[in-house]
Amino acid sequence: MPLTESRFDEILSKFSSLTIAVVGDLFLDRYLDLDAGLTEKSVETGLDAYQVVADRCYPGAAGTVLNNLAALGVGRLEAVTVIGDDGGAYELLRALSKIDVGAGGVLQSEQRMTPTYTKPMLSQADGSAVELNRIDIKNRCPQGAELDSQVMAQIDTLFHEVDALVVMDQVDERNCGVVTDAVRDHLAQLGAAQPDKLIFADSRSQIRLYRNTVTKPNNAELLKSIGVSTQRADDFDALAAAGQKLCQLTGRAVYTTLGDAGILYIEGDHATHVPTVRVTGEIDIVGAGDSTTAGIVASLCSGATPVEAAEIGCLVASITIQQIGVTGTATPEQLQARFLERLE
Repeated sequence: MPLTESRFDEILSKFSSLTIAVVGDLFLDRYLDLDAGLTEKSVETGLDAYQVVADRCYPGAAGTVLNNLAALGVGRLEAVTVIGDDGGAYELLRALSKIDVGAGGVLQSEQRMTPTYTKPMLSQADGSAVELNRIDIKNRCPQGAELDSQVMAQIDTLFHEVDALVVMDQVDERNCGVVTDAVRDHLAQLGAAQPDKLIFADSRSQIRLYRNTVTKPNNAELLKSIGVSTQRADDFDALAAAGQKLCQLTGRAVYTTLGDAGILYIEGDHATHVPTVRVTGEIDIVGAGDSTTAGIVASLCSGATPVEAAEIGCLVASITIQQIGVTGTATPEQLQARFLERLE
């Protein structure tokens, strides 16, 4: 049964009372705005030397979920992660403070770099900007048992205080990010001990390793996780079967995002398709999955059914993809306006 206006408002009204922690890989998203009209030739190399006229920093990866939860009006947000002791860490902590995220669980280590996506944006004559080659800073070696223990201790400190843990496992190289095998096993133990507490995981490469955790792969990630060709990413029957296998592995439900086709929710032997919210005009899908995560988790914590939560996740994404050149967010007011548009 589709969401009614009164039911929708009831769910949104509870967001402000929630406490949610986001655990995992927190990146700095750094946008360098380049003025093409100021480009110089390097005397030393003869190459173009682009000129920065603005430097914009935002929390990325796990921070994108935090940004979206903050915009949705979630009352208290906490981050558990490991970053460096460097300039990127300064900018990242400053960006978190701007959205009132508790940083008590943000561990700094001289042995780690602060993961950073630097995105040079070159201005165009029509006023738009083109993104040049991205420059990435990532840790490519394991963080080690000592930091693992510190991460798990921070999780334990928060677990009994929060309505949900969102796990963002974004580093492809196994054990080189914050969510290592040891941390993942610890989360599984917490999920087994308190099955009513929501643990919700998004992982690019390790989704099949989660236990006692609700998971949210996209369609290609889901198929890859169980060894099915990603060429079947548009095949609902294949996705439903794959989702059922992942449910058996994780012991929890699976939300599979389908791009412009919406979400497939799988629990046990049942699969429910929640269609996307159609929009017109130019779109930018960067961060859409993370905004969907924020909408689903906040809704589940506010008493929404799994399918209602998927509907709200799709609503959130329909707003964020219309924000061009930035990783978008959606406010409750924007959600209410979009919901009413659907009723017209």
